[in-house]
Amino acid sequence: MQGDDTHAFLLNGCELGVATAATQIEGGDADTNWHRWAATAGHIADGSTPARAADHWNRVQQDIDLMRELGIKHYRMGLEWARIEPQPGQIDDAALEHYVDELTRLRDAGITPLVTLHHFSNPWWFEQLGGFYCRPAIKVFLWYVRQVVARLHPLVSDWVTINEPNVYAMTGFIDGSFPPGHRSMREGMRVMQHLAQAHIGAYQVIHEISPDARVGVANHLRVFRPANPRNPLHQAVSRLDQYLFQDALTRAMSTGVFLPPLRQPKGIRRGRYYDFQGINYYSRSTVSGLADGTPSGVDRNDLGWEIYPQGLAIVARRVNRQYPGPIFITENGTADAADAFRPLFLYDHIKAAVQSGAPVQRYYHWCFTDNWEWADGEGPRFGIVALDYETQQRTVRQSGRFFADIAANGGVTDQAYGRWVAGREYPR
Repeated sequence: MQGDDTHAFLLNGCELGVATAATQIEGGDADTNWHRWAATAGHIADGSTPARAADHWNRVQQDIDLMRELGIKHYRMGLEWARIEPQPGQIDDAALEHYVDELTRLRDAGITPLVTLHHFSNPWWFEQLGGFYCRPAIKVFLWYVRQVVARLHPLVSDWVTINEPNVYAMTGFIDGSFPPGHRSMREGMRVMQHLAQAHIGAYQVIHEISPDARVGVANHLRVFRPANPRNPLHQAVSRLDQYLFQDALTRAMSTGVFLPPLRQPKGIRRGRYYDFQGINYYSRSTVSGLADGTPSGVDRNDLGWEIYPQGLAIVARRVNRQYPGPIFITENGTADAADAFRPLFLYDHIKAAVQSGAPVQRYYHWCFTDNWEWADGEGPRFGIVALDYETQQRTVRQSGRFFADIAANGGVTDQAYGRWVAGREYPR
């Protein structure tokens, strides 16, 4: 398939999958921090709530059938903590059985699940306790983890403990755009501290119950660059942003080594607290101060995020140098309502991942269907499957057909490139 005059490439052993999160697709009235947050005017861009989403809770088999039609073999899914533990210390057996049924159906369809235990969403009772800002939250979270893993481990071999802990801390406690809407650097650092401890504890609990499981974190990682590479201040702030946003937290969660501004907790020893490194990669930050920036004249998606495919290879190589072992691209995708450039995005990013030289074993595209995109609501379209929110009709996009072709052929053929990618360009 490969040659100097071809666009074709092989996956080199990397396997493709799709990713979702419970709050973003399930629908329903689970009593979460996000359902409460969305009920207040001004919090969500279009005024929508997660109560509708993709109605996946009632359409599990329909979505699994569609995955099977597309030849998808790996599915990253989330659990809604508020459904499983609606009140402190009370497990809803029916909710847990629903997930048992979904996992069984996935297995029967030949699809391997990667299960996320926490993906931004808290039960409302947990939020009222202070969420991960309060130290007792660690013990509360680990009790939930133990109940879930004890019930689901016969069906699950791969786990993500926490999704994007840095984004959870940044948006909820530093910039205030996510619940609980606080604006405090001190609070944000405390939340990162507790999330790192919660991951390490969860890693140990899961391996106690299921010794052969593979456990990791879905880290939101990006490339930081100075707006003016010759400006010493821009250089310094770029390094500081990267350290505070991702490097210190990733080190703590991966190795048990907590460096300032984090503090070394009692009882946590240096070690290896990951079986794979999960990378959620979307964009690059151009830095002239403590806030992210996107310069003019770069490729952008519908949300204005810079499209920078080579950044995925950069972060994969960096992670592999620092924390050797298997790498899962646990999320990568783009907002493209017209599906005008998503095929090109898929081509460039999957190629960057598999040719990075890093041991990338999985690539999970975000997202399977269009989903409720947190503070941005129902507007952004990330799915390889289009969703009509009013009718709940699913329609496979051209990018979805291309993705299925890549999975079926173990890479991109020249024919597939010519059919789905050639002639497409990124917007600016």
